[in-house]
Amino acid sequence: MTHPAVRVVLADDHALVRSGLKALIEQTPGHEVVGEAGDGESLLEVVRQTEPDLLIVDIQMPRLGGLDALDRLRQAGCTAKVLILSMYSAEDYVLRAVRAGANGYLLKDAAASELGAALTALRQGNRYLSPKVSETLAQVGHRLDQPLPSLSPRQREVLQLIARGRATKEIAFELGLSPKTVESHRAQIMDRLGIRDVAGLVRYALRHGMIREDD
Repeated sequence: MTHPAVRVVLADDHALVRSGLKALIEQTPGHEVVGEAGDGESLLEVVRQTEPDLLIVDIQMPRLGGLDALDRLRQAGCTAKVLILSMYSAEDYVLRAVRAGANGYLLKDAAASELGAALTALRQGNRYLSPKVSETLAQVGHRLDQPLPSLSPRQREVLQLIARGRATKEIAFELGLSPKTVESHRAQIMDRLGIRDVAGLVRYALRHGMIREDD
């Protein structure tokens, strides 16, 4: 009995990376690429139009990062499997991705054969983590079911803008809030994350793929 092909959407802000991934995926039996996106906002629309079975998403993209896009997709009821692509193997990136609803985490320096292994694992309903990522989690003793501090969608928007260097009045104008409300959100964010200065918020946003170093 022939099973239908896994419908895949690729999201990465580098066209050459998408092209390479597409070529590899189309060499993998039972998979077809049905859409591509160059940023997180475009990804949301492509997913809505194509209704894929699998998303392969770069963790850091312009306009909307991969993890924030994943948050929105899960909130909207998207049940597609998600494989995160990342340059970073640090445990906080991985934990944030898995708890946001990712089914796999693949490092960008992985061999082509590892992409095939990840696709097979996800198709079989299993989780896939690059070996280096699994080793890191084992060394620090993290469990994937331990809770991380959570922020509301609005708090995440405020944090992203703070991390990009926006002043309180600028954030208020951009989000349609009062400066007092923005200050309240900032205080709540710092309290929830246990961070006491703006520099710490910037580091947190970078580590969790909420902004990029060139933002």
